[in-house]
Amino acid sequence: MRRAVFLDRDGVINRTFVRDGKPCPPATLSHFEILPGVHEALGQLKKAGFLLIVVTNQPDVARGLQRRDVVEAMHQRLRDELPLDDIKACYEAETPASACYKPKPGMLLEAARERNIDLSRSYMVGDRWRDVGCGRAAGCFTIFIDRDYIEALREAPDVTCADLREAAHVILRHANTLSAERRA
Repeated sequence: MRRAVFLDRDGVINRTFVRDGKPCPPATLSHFEILPGVHEALGQLKKAGFLLIVVTNQPDVARGLQRRDVVEAMHQRLRDELPLDDIKACYEAETPASACYKPKPGMLLEAARERNIDLSRSYMVGDRWRDVGCGRAAGCFTIFIDRDYIEALREAPDVTCADLREAAHVILRHANTLSAERRA
């Protein structure tokens, strides 16, 4: 089975906009900016053999605040510029019926079925409590990118990092430790 790094989009891969202490996605393609260090970090993870899969909630589409074609243009830019294997987007608003909206693990479970991923050897990297909850629910090692938002974490991540560059180093060290333990 394969290993994957699941990545939230806004605040992990691209710059997010903070309004009243809460993160907001970029509204236009011209505001969509990949964060420093992301290319390098993803390159290291890809070289180590990880599948790289973006999993992102985009509820503003369901709320009528964002056009789906704009979000898809942002995703095409990510595909063109980064070594990603897949992008899974939940375009629904959070409801009890939604299986994909994080913190529910639907997008991770779907990717695991499609790509033969061992979730217990995989990682979820995100900047919000929903990402940590999603990773935990799927059985992944969780990494929280602390962006100083006002919202509190609802459960502790396995590790907290400053950015994706640091998270990549943590993942590579952790994966090497797991591999050594399995060989012993």
